[in-house]
Parts: sequence; C-alpha cells; structure tokens
Amino acid sequence: MTTIPRRSRRRTFTALITAGLLAGSLAACAGGGNTTGAAPADIPAEGVDDGSTLTLWTRAPLEKQAKLLVEAYNDTHENQVELTVVPNDDYVAKVGAAAGSNGLPDLFAADIVYVPNWVEQGLFQDISAQIDGLDFKDEINKGHLSAGTVDDKEHVLPFVLDLSMLFWNKELFEEAGLDPEKAPANLEEFAEAAKAIQALDKPDVYGTATGLNCGGCLVFTWFPTVWADGEDVLSDDGMESLLASDTAKEVYSTWKDLWDSGAVLPSSQDEAGPTWTAGFTEGKVGLMYYPATLLSSTPFDAGVAGIAGPDGGASTFVGGDGIGISKDSKQSPQAWNFLNWLMSEDAQVGVLAKNKDVVSRADFATNEYSEADPRLVTINEVAGQGDTPVALNFQQAFNAPGSPWLTLVRNAVLGDGDTVDADNEEITAILQQ
Repeated sequence: MTTIPRRSRRRTFTALITAGLLAGSLAACAGGGNTTGAAPADIPAEGVDDGSTLTLWTRAPLEKQAKLLVEAYNDTHENQVELTVVPNDDYVAKVGAAAGSNGLPDLFAADIVYVPNWVEQGLFQDISAQIDGLDFKDEINKGHLSAGTVDDKEHVLPFVLDLSMLFWNKELFEEAGLDPEKAPANLEEFAEAAKAIQALDKPDVYGTATGLNCGGCLVFTWFPTVWADGEDVLSDDGMESLLASDTAKEVYSTWKDLWDSGAVLPSSQDEAGPTWTAGFTEGKVGLMYYPATLLSSTPFDAGVAGIAGPDGGASTFVGGDGIGISKDSKQSPQAWNFLNWLMSEDAQVGVLAKNKDVVSRADFATNEYSEADPRLVTINEVAGQGDTPVALNFQQAFNAPGSPWLTLVRNAVLGDGDTVDADNEEITAILQQ
C-alpha cells in the first residue's frame, strides 16, 4: 500500500472539548477543573487479582467487543467484571449523572472525542505510573494515549479502536468487470468503480453510499481523503478550517458528480447516522467508506483498504473508545489488573484479532489471525497512518445537527457547489468562538 506522508501535526488533545452543554454539565457534576486523583503508586505491575467484583460501562456500538473481552477476562481471573451496556444516545447523560452523584463504575469507556473533556473534568484517575511502567508502552496506539493525557499525566488506554476504511463487495466488483482483488488507487478510480456498479442496473443496488445528513459520518470518512494527499483539514491550533482547499473541493465535486449520476444510494441524502452502513451490509452497495469494526459482521467477501485521496495515498480516521479507572473507584489495583490484561497478547490477539478487530499494539499487527486474513494486516497497518482532528469547538462545528460542516457538504453535493468558501468560513467562525 502506497502512503503519502503527512506533514507533522501537533496533537494537543487537551484542547479538544465537546459541546458546550456537555462541558458545562460535567463541570458541574465533577466540581469543575481537573480534580483527577492518582491511582496508588504502589500498585503491583500487573495489578491485583483477588476475587473482587469490578463494574464496567460501555456504549452499545462496542457491545460485541466488550462482551468478548469481559468474558475472556472473567474466565481466566479471580476478579470478575460486571458489564453494563448503555444505549449510545444515553451514554453521555448517564456518565454525567453518575459523576455528579459519585456513582461512576470502577471502569468506563468513552468515545475518543469525549475522552479529553472527561479527563479535564476529573472523571478518570491518573494512571501515569502504571502506563509508564509498561515495557511495551511505545507500541500502544499513540492517538488514544494522547487523548487521555493532560499536563503530562495519562488517564486512559485504548479499549477498542475503530477505523474508517474502504470496503468493497467483491461479487459486485466482478459482475461489473472490475478486479475484485484490487482497491481503487485514488478518488477518481473510486468514482469510476461506483459508476460501473451502478451501470449493472441491478434492482436496489447502488454504486456507493454515505450519510449526507450525518456530520460525524462525514468527518469519519471524508477527512481521510484529504489526509491521504498529505494535507490537513484544520490548522494546528484547531481554530481555522482548511476545508476549502483544492483537494477538499475535488472531494466534494467528485461526490456531487456521483450524486447527480445516480450512483449514490438515495437514502444517503437524509441519512443521519443510525443506518448509514446498512446498505453495504445488505449487499446493496458496491463500495463505501466503512467502519473497520464491522468486518467480522460483514456477511460476504469484502475487500478492505485504506481511504485514498485524489492523488492516491491512504489514511483513516482513528476513532473508537478509550478506557480508564473512574474517579469513584475504590478498587484501583483490581481495575488496573483488567487494564493491564487488556493490553496483553491474550486480549489483543486472542480476543480482538480473533474477532477481526483492530489491535491497539503495533507489535501485534501481524499475528496468527491476520496471517489467515490479510485484510486484518491492512487495517492494522493503516491504523498507524491515520489521524484524529483537534479543535476546541469540534462538536459544534462538525458533529452537531445542522453544523456548518453539514451545511457545506450538503450545499456542495446536493446544491450548486458554489458556497464552499463561504461555508468554510462559517466553520472557522464556530471554531473561533
């Protein structure tokens, strides 16, 4: 896989704070400021496994992985973890309420874009001493470690990584006269493949799909097309949007052409996120940018590659969840035992890789399961080539319903495409508030 190196970018995740209401509510709950406590420094390197009962919360999108991890840990340890899976839309409110009543579980996972805010609010214990003591620390995904680092103090480890990747339906590729074993090398080839599949004129089958009313979906899948060409989407300080560049405009114009040609699943126009991957999973979409965590549940032979830009390359949005010990836990040594095991080969390879999920340690990227399925090697390799955007008002600018980012995309793809510069300025205005 050919990758165009991106210029180095400062990754100060401590500046990333999500929506104002979230920040305000958690500040009130946690007492405001960084009040995080440190886990006891004398915790044994592997923690304590003495038969304690630990509680763990995760959000529903990671239920499958969380259950597999908890079951494997419980089967091999005296400690027992009780898992609570919370609906995604309820998770932030549940964490906020629990933080205010000192009722957080021993361990809880958080979407990586929320981690910096929750660390700032003191919801996680400082586990710097424990993380720094790991002889494989340099192999752990740096984006997730950085997200949980404030004032050089570390608070979370990766729980489950999720990457945006290019997936394609090999059967539909073959029917359309495309090489089913070869990924489109650039954005133009992506569009050509989508149109070729559309030209099959199969009932209810479309070339590609996306979420044109889902800011988070578009961030997750379209930002990498810019990064793959070695460019940024935001300034280093997160105060300026760079999404009116020539590269970005080529992305929008390509998707506008795909939409106008009828090669995009029609429901993409109003797709707000809940079902944005369903068309591909059902075999009704030829190729699309897709979450790597869905590989194991894709019911047909799919090709997988990094997301290419107009000039080629490959990149990905490094998402997923981080996990740490809550401020309310009285069982830090036992909770660390779980986190330490989570980073082990037994968990990373024996559970996650076996389930076709991304490993969080670079030294496990090639393993017995990836050797049997080269797609896993591709996913693991691209994980080290991806990025996560950094901005103070990221949520308001990009993920919120009706965000200026959504306005830009909808105007560019569904409209006449003449307002990109002005819409980009609106994104910058939100970022600078």
